[in-house]
Amino acid sequence: MIETIWQSISTLPGYLVDANKRIFWLYLASAVAMAFFVYYATSQSRSVKGFWQFLFPKRVWLHESAKQDYGLFIINRIIKALTFAPIVLTMVPVAIGISDLLETVFGPSLHLQWPSYVVVALFTLMLFLVDDLTRYLLHLALHKVPCLWEIHKVHHSAKVLTPFTIYRSHPIESYFYACRMALTQGIVVGLGYFFFGSALSMFDILGANVFVFIFNICGSNLRHSHIWFSWGDKLEGWFISPAQHQIHHSDNPKHFDTNIGSALAIWDRLAGSLIRASEAQNISIGVGKYDAGHDSLWAIYYKPVIEAVKTVIPKATVKKKQDS
Repeated sequence: MIETIWQSISTLPGYLVDANKRIFWLYLASAVAMAFFVYYATSQSRSVKGFWQFLFPKRVWLHESAKQDYGLFIINRIIKALTFAPIVLTMVPVAIGISDLLETVFGPSLHLQWPSYVVVALFTLMLFLVDDLTRYLLHLALHKVPCLWEIHKVHHSAKVLTPFTIYRSHPIESYFYACRMALTQGIVVGLGYFFFGSALSMFDILGANVFVFIFNICGSNLRHSHIWFSWGDKLEGWFISPAQHQIHHSDNPKHFDTNIGSALAIWDRLAGSLIRASEAQNISIGVGKYDAGHDSLWAIYYKPVIEAVKTVIPKATVKKKQDS
């Protein structure tokens, strides 16, 4: 167990050099570059010291909420290694199941002889689109289903936002997202195998899907930050900007359950839950009057489970009384 814990902790610095992680150094660097433009455009007196203070205000980075995020980043990695990592759904059986189902319904695999660059482009695009759609659907469920909302409330109970807030989640939610990823990849790989055979690959940059790389390099780390970065109304009708995601974290009830999408805004636009940055200014972060009471790391882990159970128990109790 001690060895597993140590291995989990020792891998954390690797997040900085892994292009599939949000805090990859190049994504952080691009966020700093974009923050500089915001600083230059909004500050009257400009200096290196001023930019540093703009980028790293103590009221944000040393806030108790931010300190919780740092702790969760480490502890959740350990919990994952010790508990659900061995039992999480994996991509291979899903891909085989999808391929077998298609063959049962439509006959033998087609294995279309399309140009390789077309197959790679299509496979890469499908991975991105299906991933973004399933993220949206799971995120929507986490907001709309009462017991799941109690779990997801951990993420929204942040009082300030930093790039580490992306890792502010309950282990149960992390498990859901891990299974979602396996389903996403399995579905796309299963479809790809049926249509094109086993020679599947994607366009990548440093090992990350090219679309994911572009999304992350375009300020993804500003989504969880105090820096307001809008892309303008036109682009924000298609893609979720950093400012739009900050609206998603607003404690104003008018903003609850809006901008649920990850990269693409089209899902929210279709559902009528899209808000552009120009429509909301001077927001504050949190869950408002519905404070989750996540005042400590211990509370963050045990309260969501208790509250989630409470949303289910009363219904079961009422039904039992009615049956008797």
